[in-house]
Amino acid sequence: MRYLGHMATPRSRQAARLRARQRRAQLRARRIVLLAVVGVLVAVTLALTAFGGESSKPGAAIDPGSQPAALGSTRPEPKNLATVGNLQLQLPVSASAVSAIGYHGASDGALALNPVGRQGNEGLLARLWRRIAGAGRNTTVVWFQLGGDNGTEVLDVGAPAGTDVYAPVEGSVVSISTITINGKPFGSRIDLRPTAAPSTTVSISNVRPDPALAVGSPVMASVSKLGRAVHIAKVEEQALAAHTTDDGNNIAISVYPSTSLLP
Repeated sequence: MRYLGHMATPRSRQAARLRARQRRAQLRARRIVLLAVVGVLVAVTLALTAFGGESSKPGAAIDPGSQPAALGSTRPEPKNLATVGNLQLQLPVSASAVSAIGYHGASDGALALNPVGRQGNEGLLARLWRRIAGAGRNTTVVWFQLGGDNGTEVLDVGAPAGTDVYAPVEGSVVSISTITINGKPFGSRIDLRPTAAPSTTVSISNVRPDPALAVGSPVMASVSKLGRAVHIAKVEEQALAAHTTDDGNNIAISVYPSTSLLP
């Protein structure tokens, strides 16, 4: 009896072709997924390369422009750093003296400030979106979020001890109070009533007041000298130091709804 080998039928040949097409489709899908993963890795690597170091670059807080390099007695050119309502807070020191600018939260009744410029230590996705949208490319102000929160009640303007400090708003002096740290006096807090928002009080801390300054003295933004920055980092560790090449000395500025709410 002769043995007859298996003969492929039209239906089996069609099934084989279908399986072959399915295998090819699966291989193509795997290649596409692999290429997509590689593309994402390349994009992230390029983004980290493009933006890396941006958040911690010392001395990049503000473009000094035409300001001279000498610190101490140079008046700041008018430059808006933050807003709250219709009130604008101007740069209180010479741009050449600024080491970094930062914001942190407070729970003493201070109002949240709206920073001007771009955040230097924002997340990767936010930086990628800013690059895609072209936002903040032309700003000369870079600020950092301090303290691990999103609070902006306190504006820290980094500057070396001894730097001349000027009024950040136009108004008048309502009080000058000594700051006590560990039982010892260390600098003062100067409270101003701004002309643009008389129902608020602007407080400037870490300052040694100028002898000519007194309660009732009128002040002009970027013109009237309040005093000089103290060496606050000598007695308290400063969060701003993580973004500067020094120990983070700074002038702290806050805005309160009224003098009755001052701590």
